[in-house]
Amino acid sequence: MGWALGLGVDETYMVAASRHLALSYYDHPPVSWWLTHAAMSLTGSDAPVVVRMPFILLFALTTWLMARLTTDLFDARAGLWAAVILNLSPVYAITAGGWVLPDGPLDCALLGFAIFAARAVGVVPCRNTWLNWLGAGLFAGLAMLSKYNAALVLIGLPAFLLTTRHGRTWLGRPEPWVAGLVAVLIFSPVIVWNLAHGWASFAFQGSRAGGLRFQPLAPFGVWAGEALFVLPWIWLPLILLWLRALRRGPTEPRGWLLALLAATPILLFAIVALWSSRHILFHWSTPGTLMLFPLLGAEISRRMALGAPRLRRTMIGTAAFLLVVLALAGSEMRLNWVSALFGPRVLAHAGDVAGAVNWSGLKPELEARGLLTTPGLVIGVTRWSDAGKIDYELGGTIPVVILVADAREYGILAPPARFAGRPILMLVPRSDPAELAARFSPLFAHLTVLPSLPILFAGFPMMTISVLRGDGFDGSTLRKKH
Repeated sequence: MGWALGLGVDETYMVAASRHLALSYYDHPPVSWWLTHAAMSLTGSDAPVVVRMPFILLFALTTWLMARLTTDLFDARAGLWAAVILNLSPVYAITAGGWVLPDGPLDCALLGFAIFAARAVGVVPCRNTWLNWLGAGLFAGLAMLSKYNAALVLIGLPAFLLTTRHGRTWLGRPEPWVAGLVAVLIFSPVIVWNLAHGWASFAFQGSRAGGLRFQPLAPFGVWAGEALFVLPWIWLPLILLWLRALRRGPTEPRGWLLALLAATPILLFAIVALWSSRHILFHWSTPGTLMLFPLLGAEISRRMALGAPRLRRTMIGTAAFLLVVLALAGSEMRLNWVSALFGPRVLAHAGDVAGAVNWSGLKPELEARGLLTTPGLVIGVTRWSDAGKIDYELGGTIPVVILVADAREYGILAPPARFAGRPILMLVPRSDPAELAARFSPLFAHLTVLPSLPILFAGFPMMTISVLRGDGFDGSTLRKKH
């Protein structure tokens, strides 16, 4: 699938921006960007399967870590089933497990943290407490270096220490505090980067809880979306087992630790949805449900020992369902057989198809028109998502500048003021050229509308890109006007 599917919007954005190596980045901490940069540097290629390979390999490790954690807490058969069910959940096995996203490194690091944390606090008997606390600190730091919402899982460990009699004895010992210091030191590149950039990344992520619009039913929508991403018949048992572990409380320390690690991500985003006017993405809570797979693995192991033919059929059916879906999706992304069978008009009703495939015809068409030969040329776009797609197809050979305020990482890599006076070729998908000319002409001495450029998907029209040529660019007025 890493070969069959074109890079998605978030993926091309990350691949294009990760050509620039930095301590951290505007959207997320740096681990996924560093991995992508390393893959391209070592191979000299930015092909989808190449940039995805670190994340595919990480999910192999994630699978093993899930089996290891569950085996430590319960037994080997429970570990087997936890790993199997994890691989049957699309949001973990496909998106986090194979796409260029921060979630893959995050899941891997969180499972490493959970293994060492369970040993450190004595839920899993182990002698070398210093080693396990340092391991927990190391993986906590790596998780935070992968994605900010790792903190929502990590706070489950202090909650466990505070709510258990044995746990509270650790608060007077140095090991947990040294482990916390290790985590902060590993996370320090993100702090240094934010300090140098006006805390831009922290402010951006914090703003996602902004807005004020009371929506009493919104939490149910969030949970429904989460269930769809995980698969409803996997998500619901995870939640029921989580509620059972919460009900049993500290009397069952294995379930209590996992339940506390899972609690904040599961609850927080549903609560925020009550008032936030911002869109809550359903995969934000998946680090929480990840912590519940050991409980599900143990329950499946127990039921399998009793026979459970219906459960066995459900897992076989789920595996078959996913294989069919992956085969259909992969072949469609390579061959576009839907348009071949039903006509190209289907694409107009199939959502944002352009975000899921590479715009591979873009560069040849621009070269054929002689539009890339102008000395000092800069590409101008109006959306960060288009910037990633176009920058990826051009191979990073021409600067890409975003001509609106929401520039994300491009506002740091290519601030508009840097390109004052240079010729800009505006490429704007799915837009009216006349409206673009009226909107952006104040930024240029001269702005000319050129013939639009069609983008094909496996031989069928997918979308049209408006093309404008601007001279005498004045980037200093950009933020005032747009």
